[in-house]
Amino acid sequence: MITGSVNSELEAIVRVVVRGPTRTDREVEAVVDTGFNGWLSLPGTLINQLGLPWLTRGRVALADGSEHECDVYTTTVIWDGQPRRVPVDSAETDPLVGMSLLKGFDLHVQVRDGGAVTIE
Repeated sequence: MITGSVNSELEAIVRVVVRGPTRTDREVEAVVDTGFNGWLSLPGTLINQLGLPWLTRGRVALADGSEHECDVYTTTVIWDGQPRRVPVDSAETDPLVGMSLLKGFDLHVQVRDGGAVTIE
């Protein structure tokens, strides 16, 4: 089970351990974004710090309907206690957990400041 909390901006936040290729782990706070159908997004500075290997270029559709190209990398995340190899979109926003990473899990969010977030 993965737990987190809702912040004052009503964002569901969970902690995710991201592993670089040299087994360097970083714990990051990520926003659960049900409008993001990808796996995970991280800012370029963190991708560079971890030395994540580049995979490809991708296209993403944003909430405003615009489309942008982004670099896609690969990493291992510790998800529900298990390592999972996932693609990572480079995005200059807060880290995001997308619906592909949540697939097969139940998400429960108490939508209020300080509310509980549970993924199981």
